[in-house]
Parts: sequence; structure tokens; C-alpha cells
Amino acid sequence: MNWQLILTSMLPEHLLLAGMLAILGLEIKSGRPRDGFALAVLFTTAAAVAAFWLYATGFTGAPFLHHFSVGPVASLPKAVLLALAVPVLLISRDDFAETPYYTLVLASLYGACLIISSDSFPTLFLGIEIMSLPVYALVLLGLMRAQSVEAALKYLVLGGAATATLLMGIAFLYGWSGSLSISAFPFALASGDPLALAGVALVTAALFLKAAVVPFHAWAPDAYEGASAPVTAYMATIIKAGVLLAALRVFGTMPVVAPVAGLIAVLPLVSMAWGNLAAIRQTSFRRMIAYSSIAHAGYLFYALLGDGRGRWEAIVFYLIAYGLMNVLAFAALPRGADDERQDRLDALKGLYYRRPFAAIMIAIAMLSLAGLPPLPGFAAKFLVFKNVLAAGYTGYAVAGLVASYLGLYFYLRVIQYMFMAEQEPTAARGAPRRLAVIASVLCLVPAILLTFFPGWLIDRL
Repeated sequence: MNWQLILTSMLPEHLLLAGMLAILGLEIKSGRPRDGFALAVLFTTAAAVAAFWLYATGFTGAPFLHHFSVGPVASLPKAVLLALAVPVLLISRDDFAETPYYTLVLASLYGACLIISSDSFPTLFLGIEIMSLPVYALVLLGLMRAQSVEAALKYLVLGGAATATLLMGIAFLYGWSGSLSISAFPFALASGDPLALAGVALVTAALFLKAAVVPFHAWAPDAYEGASAPVTAYMATIIKAGVLLAALRVFGTMPVVAPVAGLIAVLPLVSMAWGNLAAIRQTSFRRMIAYSSIAHAGYLFYALLGDGRGRWEAIVFYLIAYGLMNVLAFAALPRGADDERQDRLDALKGLYYRRPFAAIMIAIAMLSLAGLPPLPGFAAKFLVFKNVLAAGYTGYAVAGLVASYLGLYFYLRVIQYMFMAEQEPTAARGAPRRLAVIASVLCLVPAILLTFFPGWLIDRL
């Protein structure tokens, strides 16, 4: 066994593991609760830098042949996920000072990194579970409202259903191909064998459930609303990205053909329409973001209809733009002692007159999530629908564009509340939090660069 190859290939994962051990070790040694914030930020940043270094140097290696491999295609998404986790950790400082929170976040990030480098279904399964299990606890950890327990339980039960569905799908694929390699999945896509198609359908359904695609979305609104704001931001960005990268890993570059193409097209299309329509009726900001994320999951899965290289560009660019804007919105969101009251959309009324910087940041995030030019969300949606059109699915592309316009209302409503409505008397006041401002800037700067130079990133995907 080549230990140097293992150390180098899994450097981001090793740094995350070292961070967990350091946080827990210091608490055990001191014999009292410790604040794990600084160590979590330090090791996550180091892991992101390590992943980017592996990408920049073009490092390629397979320390565990047919199970785990690293290359530029895997290192870049790792760097993106870990970089997005840094501002999430920064906005967590005011809500969580305890060791368990930061240990769970690092553990979940470790699972996300495993997903991206997985070459076999056992590794993929372990990655998805290691990423997901800590989040069940994170939803409950804040316990800022009575619904947190119910939300965590619903997320746990439906997450368990997704796990069982995924395992059944893997079993069917193994029975058909005699292999646990992920490379068997694309061949199953093109097969007419009922056992292979059943395996493909079950694996796809499990990924839909994890990503909250309609009709497997019931857990998302309650979980997003019941969790604290940093945990909601983490679920909307890192978890969503991890599941879509798992789908990208599984589907590979093989074209999607009937009858699987119908599954990939119809349910994401319904997800876009239902997510945008349901978001219009919400009075809670987090619940609105939950339905928004349901719609965005539809856009992301839509990209799988295109060819291999096109779907890779579309999904990775979309995840970067979507992740930056989601974290920016939560970083700028004013917070107060009454979590339930401050989560109401009414609390944003007149925000521009109290905190102009926060209002402008949230407005940028909303406009980008709506897909309006010239913000990066427009380029992201353009790549998705361009990919769908290039694959010959013109009708689905037009229907998807119509569904995307349904979301304009609720995004613009947030802006109308902040800039044109009278101030809410019960809204949070006071100076913005310093770490939240830093997190906002960390999201804003790359978003501005993507606005003016989207081609620079696309050329490197």
C-alpha cells in the first residue's frame, strides 16, 4: 500500500478528520466544553486550499482502486464545497459555540468529499450517509423553536427511506451486472433489461428524495424552517450540492434515453413549477428558501438530460452560483432573540432603512436566484436550458423556462418588502454582526467575478 499516495490523494479528507480530532481532543483534555469555531474554520479552509492545490497541479491518483480516485474533475468540486462551508461556519458563530456542532459539520463535509471521489457504490453510499447523518442532529441542535423536534424526526424518517431505496437500487444493479462499480450505472441506463431499469429508477428516486424533488420533497420545508439559520444555509448549499454531485458521478457522461429520460424530465419539471408556486404563499423566509431549493433541484436535475460535458459544466457552475447566493442571503439576514418572529418575511419590511448593506446583499441574492441578468444565476440557468435544448428536448426546455418565470414574484416580493414597505416595529435592530459581514463579502466577491467573467470559470470546468 502506497501511504504517500493515500496521504496526498485524501489530503482534504485527512485535514477534515484532523480538525474533528483536534476539536474533540482539546475538549477531552480540558475537561470542559470548548469553542470549536476557530479550529473548524482553520481546518475547513486548509482542506479547501488543499483541494484547490490538487486541482491546480492536475494531481491524479487512485489510492483505493475501483473505490476511490482523485483527479481535477473531483478536486474542483471538493474545493468549491469546502470553500462554501467557510462562510457558513462564520455565520454559525453567534448561534453555536459548542464542540458538537462544529464536529458534526466537519464530519458531514468529510462525507461530501467521499461522494465526489467515489468509484463504487459502497463508497458512494458511505459518503452519502456520512454527509447526511450529522445533519439530522444539526437540525435539532439549535432547538430554537418547538417545531425543531418534529422537523428533525421527519427528516430522519424520510432520509432513512431514501437510504433503503438507494440500497435496493444498488442491489438490483449488482444482481444485473455482477459489479458494484459506479461505471455499471451508465450501461444500465442504455439497457432494456427490467432488472437494470428497476435499479436505475430506485437509485434515481433515492437521489430525488435526498435533493427534495417533487413528490419526494415533504421533509424539506419543515426541516429548513425548524433548523437554525446557519444549518438551513448548510442544507440548502452543501447538502444539495453533495446530492447533485452524487447524481453527476452516477450518471457519468452516458446520454439519458427513454424511459429514464421521462423520469429525469417530468419530475424535475413538476418540481420547478410546484416549488415556485408554493414559495409564493410562504410567510417564513426559511420555508420560502426551502421551496426555492425544491425548484432549483429541478433545474439541476434537468441538466442531466444533456450530453456528458455539457451537464458537468451546467451543474458545477449552477452549484457555485446557487451556493454563493444562498449563503449570501443567510449571511446578510438580520437575526434577533426571537428566532420564529425574525424568520417571518414581515421582519424584512423597511430593512433598507435600518441596515442598507444587508438589504442590498439580500436583494442581489434574490435577483440572482431568480435568474435575472447579469447576475451569475442567469448564466447558470442559461447553461442548463442550453444543454437541454442541445440534447433535442425543446418542449421540456420551453416548459422549464415557463416554470422558472413563476419564481420571479416571490423573489421580487422580498425586495419590495425591504425597499418599499414601512419598517416592521418588531424587526431586529442594531449593528450588523462582524463575522456575518465577512461572510457576505466572501460570497459577494466571487459572485461579482462570475457576473463579469462567467466564461473564465466555464472554460476551466
